[in-house]
Amino acid sequence: MSTTPPTGRWPELPWREWQPTIATLHMWVQILGKVRMALTPPLNHWWHTTLYVTSRGLTTSPIPIEGREFQLDLDFNAHRLEVVDAAGGAFTLNLEPMSVATFYRELMAGLRGLGIDVHIWTQPMEVQVAIPFEKDERHNTYEPMHANLFWRALLDADRVLKAFQTGFVGKVSPVHLFWGGFDLATSRYSGRPAPTHPGGIPNLADWVNVEAFSREEFASGWWASPDPPGPAFYSYTYPEPDGLRAATIGPAEAFWDERLSEWALSYDSIRAAADPDAKVLEFLRSTYEAGATLGGWDRHLLEPSEQPATPPKRPWSIMR
Repeated sequence: MSTTPPTGRWPELPWREWQPTIATLHMWVQILGKVRMALTPPLNHWWHTTLYVTSRGLTTSPIPIEGREFQLDLDFNAHRLEVVDAAGGAFTLNLEPMSVATFYRELMAGLRGLGIDVHIWTQPMEVQVAIPFEKDERHNTYEPMHANLFWRALLDADRVLKAFQTGFVGKVSPVHLFWGGFDLATSRYSGRPAPTHPGGIPNLADWVNVEAFSREEFASGWWASPDPPGPAFYSYTYPEPDGLRAATIGPAEAFWDERLSEWALSYDSIRAAADPDAKVLEFLRSTYEAGATLGGWDRHLLEPSEQPATPPKRPWSIMR
């Protein structure tokens, strides 16, 4: 692959080679997410713990502490972690090959230097092998091009997932990065309570999922799967209604993933399309419609109008 950063949308992803960098980034991002979780007032479904895609990387958004705010930003163009607070304090940590233990130590020291004393549980979540951050010397790879391409894929996924939420007027989540599963996700809700989730996710207490899945939902997102066919968009309906796996959905490249019990559309399968965004939107809309219809959702209430064929004009831009 070229070492020149790509400029177009839907770049080719080196997913067969980038896993060491992705695995290290996953642990670094878990540390940032746990800092946010420790200090941010709780929201339903753990929405207060997530990160968000930015025009340069990922952010925690402002985190309150003792009458001020601070923010942690990963920049995958300049390859650095930037921490700033509302009082003018700041520090920077260059993103380069280093162990999770080193990253954790440097971040905590930098926060203390800004007068921010935060304690987190250092056990990683939702991974099979959970090495405490302060002891993790195994994950130590950072290839700048791989990190940059991961972020560029997140940018594309973020844009399309936000477009998908247009026209739905029920309860809906932001588009955000869950650092446990390391997936960019968003959910629509029927408005009804859901049955208790059975749990069983590695290194995640079952009661966490009881809250996360406390309401009926259609969830969709994108994640950097390390297994063939590679990174993919996904969707599922919880609880899974009868007949969902046999439903007719689009596009033709989509499939039911038996291992994960969810619909999937591989990233590679859409790159050659004339309009990759349209392919992803077809996948999201058709799997939502199948799940919501089979699940008996009140779609007339939740979708009161057709989605516009073209973006609406912005009347607020000419208001006086």
